[in-house]
Amino acid sequence: MMPRIQVAIIVGSDSDLPIISSTVKTLDNLGIKSSVNVASAHRTPQKVKQCVRSAQSNGAEVFIAAAGMAAALPGVVASETTQPVIGIPIEGKSLTGLDSLFSIVQMPPGIPVATVAIGKAGAVNAAVLAAEILSVKYRPIKAKLTAYRKKMALGIEKKDAALQKMGVEKYIESVKK
Repeated sequence: MMPRIQVAIIVGSDSDLPIISSTVKTLDNLGIKSSVNVASAHRTPQKVKQCVRSAQSNGAEVFIAAAGMAAALPGVVASETTQPVIGIPIEGKSLTGLDSLFSIVQMPPGIPVATVAIGKAGAVNAAVLAAEILSVKYRPIKAKLTAYRKKMALGIEKKDAALQKMGVEKYIESVKK
């Protein structure tokens, strides 16, 4: 039986939602049920705990936590569960996301957070990594991941074929349009 949700997403601020929309869209495309909550590790730590507990009781098997600046949220989520936690560093105005990257990636031994790239690439990769984790248990997700990768490869092959046909300058012009 499939759980009610498979991936719980928690963001530190509603300003993170435009980035996280890529995560939600990718999960949806891979047939993965998710939930999204806003809870701050610094401003609403009790809400973070409540979100983790609620998600677990609703079947969440993987957590994705996104935060910027002093990005404690993924680590706090990891401290509240033994389920895998994926952290997405969100780019900020002052340090281009390096502050959040270092906050998320430098976890103490025993409380890991799998950290992905800063921003939108990380948001997509968090969804793909969650799918890879779930694919061990759910064959339909594995099949969708395989199709997802094939589609990406075909896209690159099409671009290369066009490049070979047009040459560099004409290809660049065609992409600009």
